[in-house]
Amino acid sequence: MRILTLIKRVPAPGARINVTDDEQSVNTANLGFTMSPHEECAVEGAVQLIEQHGGESTVLTLGPAEAEEQLRYAASIGINQAVLMDNGGEDWDPQRTAKAIGDAIEQLEAEDGPFDLILFGNESADSGGFQVGVRVAHRLGRPMVNGIKGIEVSDDTVTARREVDAGVEVYELPRPAILGVKEGLNLPRYPTMKGRLASKKVEIGAVAAVADAGGQAKVRLLRPVETVSETVVLGTDENAAPAVVDLLEELGVL
Repeated sequence: MRILTLIKRVPAPGARINVTDDEQSVNTANLGFTMSPHEECAVEGAVQLIEQHGGESTVLTLGPAEAEEQLRYAASIGINQAVLMDNGGEDWDPQRTAKAIGDAIEQLEAEDGPFDLILFGNESADSGGFQVGVRVAHRLGRPMVNGIKGIEVSDDTVTARREVDAGVEVYELPRPAILGVKEGLNLPRYPTMKGRLASKKVEIGAVAAVADAGGQAKVRLLRPVETVSETVVLGTDENAAPAVVDLLEELGVL
């Protein structure tokens, strides 16, 4: 079995996000970076499936050269191969991104054979566009389901489970297939020291990032208005009880 997982280098959660003066990109001067939580689960899912069924796993990212950090992190928890599509760190629109990734997948498959399963995160943690995985699936002519929290693989099919308000939807897709994984599919493991050291030796492959701009254009980025909340400590011992009662009465709970 061959599995490909797509990841994206994004600012670490909880960081203060500042916008550049031209309002066209995020100021990354003081930011830490990681991959999206959905993609962490996709990477872990790929590793688990290979452990169960055998084969090899590959991780691919489109982004700056610094995204090698995220590729090596994926390798440290068990991904076999890594590929970087260096676009110089430009913020590409979804159409252009999907075109470049689709071309890269076709190139990798022409060299080593088709991927049985391709995993995307449900959406990226920065732009949250929900588009790239669907566009790649359409370009490659393969079945795709988003929002997945359960994956089972058989000889010719992939069974995927998606949670909905009424319960669970179950999809059976012919292989090769593409899935958009949602956080909660699994609990991603932490890399071991052995895995960290091994990841330093993994050769990062390169595929050219070439595609024309799509029809979507960014106008500008806007930071939301910050809201300041105050925390009032009612007390630290039993003497706080009267204040707690007064507050509950004020809220209409009592």
